Amino acid sequence: MSNITLSASVRSNLLSLQNTASLLDTTQTRLATGNKVNSALDNPTSYFTAQSLNARASDLGNLLDSVGNAIQTIQAANDGITSIQKLVDSAKSTANQAQQLSETVASPEHLSSVQATYTAPSGSAATLKINGTDVSIADGADIDAAITAINTAAISGISASKDTAGTKLVISGAAGTTVTIGSTAVGFTSGATDAYVAAGAGAAVANPARAALISQYNGLLDQIDQLTKDAGFNGNNLLAGTSTQLKVVFNETGTSNLTITGADTSATGLGLAQLSATGFDTNAGITTILSKLKGASDTLRANASSFGSQLSIVQTRQDFTKALINTLQTGASNLTLADSNEEAANLLALQTRQSLSTKALSLASQSDQNVLRLLQ
Repeated sequence: MSNITLSASVRSNLLSLQNTASLLDTTQTRLATGNKVNSALDNPTSYFTAQSLNARASDLGNLLDSVGNAIQTIQAANDGITSIQKLVDSAKSTANQAQQLSETVASPEHLSSVQATYTAPSGSAATLKINGTDVSIADGADIDAAITAINTAAISGISASKDTAGTKLVISGAAGTTVTIGSTAVGFTSGATDAYVAAGAGAAVANPARAALISQYNGLLDQIDQLTKDAGFNGNNLLAGTSTQLKVVFNETGTSNLTITGADTSATGLGLAQLSATGFDTNAGITTILSKLKGASDTLRANASSFGSQLSIVQTRQDFTKALINTLQTGASNLTLADSNEEAANLLALQTRQSLSTKALSLASQSDQNVLRLLQ
């Protein structure tokens, strides 16, 4: 091609046309990609600066996932504390209900005398010896229990029932039957076929209605333990004890972080213990239990306040990170993005210039065509 000689005007117009074509390629690429800097060859400084900004934005974006998980973990703990507080309040209600009941009641009716002649030994089981057969009746047993015990013994010729008033045990038997309570015996004679065992009130004992509430109270403590175990998120449970820690990292280097220490909200961790069968027997004992329940409520409120404060910090850092990512991406875009309106105007201008350059090249080549006509 070097052997071909072109006139100066043709070469000038050809060079202009080539430059226009190159600019058209660049403009079309910018419109297609939306970027004015597509590689380091376009603008090394802008290209590598934008890469650095986008890389940091990507790193921070990855951290947002762990920050989001931390927020849900704290929220799960807070939800758990809220529900545990309700269970503690229910336990308080149960204890208050027990305290409102009378502390003691009279013991059930027990066997006290035969034909009003004597009294059985106080505080001991009553033993009826009927025709040589022992029938044991527990201390404090009521008349119905005594009747069942005697009739179950199936002593020949002997039966037990209540009197018409329903207040005495009636033992019916033939003459010659002997009934013994403790060490005293009464024998039936031919003129007396019934022995009457009067019922009397026993000494004051702990109110059994209070004892009935203990299983309800202990059941609530069991539920507190179960709820504590279920208050985790993604394998992390901040209510499992103070040894549990959650570290939240806020920047790509790990130098900005927050460590959240867990709490023990189980019944034991709150200072609450299962009650024995006598746990509600006295008002003083119930008052102590209510004091412990108040302490548990205070602990739960303190834990909720602490987690709430830490949740606020993590959420604030999450919002800051999102805003920073947007700032970094905007900065990178400012360095690399093309102005579509400007590039569209450039494309139109370059197409016009290309058309004109093509026309000029055609005009420049006409002088050579005129020489060709002279030679023809």
